[in-house]
Amino acid sequence: MDYRDEVYFQSEPEKEIPFPADEFRDRLTRIRRRMANAGIDMLYIMAPESMYYVSGYQVEWYQAQSPRQWPASSAIAIHVDHDKFILFDSEREAVLGRIFTVSTDTRYFPRDSIRDGAQFIISELKAAGWLNGKVGMEFWSYRPNRVISQRLEAMFQSAGAKVVDATELLREIRWIKSPTEVACLKEAARIANLGMTAAKAALRPGVSELEVYGEIVRAMAVAGGENPGITMPVLSGTKTNALHGLSTRRKIRGGEVVLVDLCGVYKRYHINVARSFSMGEPVKDVRDVAVKAAASMDVIRGALRPNLPVRELNNLIYEHLVAAGLWDRRGWVGGYEMGIAFPPDWVGNFIYDPISEVNVDRFFEPGTAVNYENQFFLPRHVGQYFTIDSFLFKRDEARGLSEMPFDLMVIE
Repeated sequence: MDYRDEVYFQSEPEKEIPFPADEFRDRLTRIRRRMANAGIDMLYIMAPESMYYVSGYQVEWYQAQSPRQWPASSAIAIHVDHDKFILFDSEREAVLGRIFTVSTDTRYFPRDSIRDGAQFIISELKAAGWLNGKVGMEFWSYRPNRVISQRLEAMFQSAGAKVVDATELLREIRWIKSPTEVACLKEAARIANLGMTAAKAALRPGVSELEVYGEIVRAMAVAGGENPGITMPVLSGTKTNALHGLSTRRKIRGGEVVLVDLCGVYKRYHINVARSFSMGEPVKDVRDVAVKAAASMDVIRGALRPNLPVRELNNLIYEHLVAAGLWDRRGWVGGYEMGIAFPPDWVGNFIYDPISEVNVDRFFEPGTAVNYENQFFLPRHVGQYFTIDSFLFKRDEARGLSEMPFDLMVIE
């Protein structure tokens, strides 16, 4: 055994498991129960969020846009009849796996394959008898890419398995958070509020968007916050009409509107908060629209309660915005699930909005968390009023998690 093998397989790194073993056992039990109900014998997962949910696996590099010679191959296989999963990975991540995961059965690709472990994985699963039935894959995940996904699907089928799309299986399980996950969401909210406080303190004419962004990142990192799934935008002036723009070296000017959209992150759980600022007192017509928009957030918060029907909230949003004269100024109003996220996204699986029939017959059940986005175009094309609150639904209460006022805040 050479020294590299000693490090990979015999070193004893300090553990950083994100949750107790009982939490992971409960997750695996619920997954296997859902698999049995769906008639799926083996679930094969490669999405970063899925691998983390099952095992704690997290890494800085997922080979998302890698050379052909280094395809994304790390994965977890779960069988409906087995109470232990199999983690497949390159030996180059052996130490990482011992730091972050609860895996007790990790199998490494042959050294000469480097990262292309497909043939090894098929051989191991076939020998274990895990490819005799229906195999579920995550067809809606960006990882692996189309070529690798199709290659794996063909190899599973050649080994005798029937392959189906099981993307929703794990996403639906993750919709309801455990008490442990709820605690993470609360901590993420605390971190998010500190980030927004830092943004407000850094804002002034003459600083660049990137300078404000840097202060946000620093404040949240000091508070224990992690890298969010999306680069957090700080946008100024008419650029605020393009909400998915990037922060740049552009200098913020007096009289402009500035938008800050961020997520606090704790153990990969995200809570989204956004606010609008004005560099100096805004003119009257801008202020008037902003006042109405801010008041609508209080109306939405006042309607929150456990098991709130999605349709009821959608109707309230629509009726209030029409009555307030804001409906025709809207960008997008609605929200989506908050929870586990890795770059390049933090937008969760569950969405709702007042012009869509998606999820309208469902409820915001205890253990769920969503954001709510309020977007309205201000007069004379000067920009947008943009505010996001995140809502946490528990058994005995439902509440918003952001702390700053919803007003267009003036920076003198």
